[in-house]
Amino acid sequence: MRRNAQPSSKVSLLTDAPAPKRAVRAAFDKAAGSYDAVASVQRAACDQLLTLAREQGFAPERILDAGCGTGYALAGLQRSFPKAELLALDFAPAMLRQHPPGLALPLCADLEQLPIASHSLDALWSSYALQWCNPRKAFPELARSLRPGGQLWIATLGPGTLGELRDAFSHVDTEEHVLRFQPPEVIEDAAEDAGLRVLRSERDNLYAWAPDLRSLLRDIKTLGAHQTGAPRRRAPLGKAAWARLAAAYEAHRTPAGLPAAYDTFWPIAEKR
Repeated sequence: MRRNAQPSSKVSLLTDAPAPKRAVRAAFDKAAGSYDAVASVQRAACDQLLTLAREQGFAPERILDAGCGTGYALAGLQRSFPKAELLALDFAPAMLRQHPPGLALPLCADLEQLPIASHSLDALWSSYALQWCNPRKAFPELARSLRPGGQLWIATLGPGTLGELRDAFSHVDTEEHVLRFQPPEVIEDAAEDAGLRVLRSERDNLYAWAPDLRSLLRDIKTLGAHQTGAPRRRAPLGKAAWARLAAAYEAHRTPAGLPAAYDTFWPIAEKR
């Protein structure tokens, strides 16, 4: 029997989001049409998360993809769990418009304030979305939405993400240009405190590659990931500063090109 999927009383208007979140949402709205062309790392993170989810031997009836983006994970979830009802949530409306029709029920809302009835989900999937949230706000919402025994399948970014870019900027100035995402222990502690039990976790670097620094930065911007919440420069880099940045990044070059590391953490948890 399908349970009530009506929005709960905790829905908030997206226009009420704080300024940093509005900026992130605007960046992903702008990126939606071209996102998939440069999202190889994001797809790899989803593929690994799907492998981990299948290995749990769990048969959910209702799954929410929280932070679904353009919907890449939905087809894999449908193939892996063909009897499950799929819900797809993102706070960027343009991302939801990229979805194939009829694959999942679309919801435009914030992961920290889910429009989902309590204890109504069997599984909650979230790939490369949690890093934009406060884990102390997000995990209580995720736990609230899951039934006891329900599972949480997550891929998120750690503090080593774009470490090469951070290192290169250190040769230019002392400003913080790249956001340091939360370390795995902070994520796991927030999950446990919200009433979730971490069953297993994995961590690895996934890499994107580019032939030169301009291409690499363009791809990051195309993904919407330039809106990281770090303080923004008041003026573009001058020629001398750009030359120092490019030279410093060249120290990371490999035969495959210039790397951009995505420090990826995959925790699998269960609602107590």
